[in-house]
Amino acid sequence: MRQWAARLATSERSLARLVESTTGLSFGRWRQQLHLIIALSHLAEGVSVQRVAGILGYDSVNAFITMFKKAMGKPPTQYFSSLR
Repeated sequence: MRQWAARLATSERSLARLVESTTGLSFGRWRQQLHLIIALSHLAEGVSVQRVAGILGYDSVNAFITMFKKAMGKPPTQYFSSLR
């Protein structure tokens, strides 16, 4: 959150309050939702899971897959294969 606040020239606390009052979500939950939207878009275009994890700044592919599975109920490859 520190980087986001710095880019927006505001305090972390002000940013957290703004996000929560606007979206009803904590900053962390809002950021996770944003990551999911970006990930779904890239994965639907055929970008590899490893590349998407890197784009979103995850330290490892496993960390990204864990987040995705927690939010979507399935790992990315299973999620997309179940849509066909």
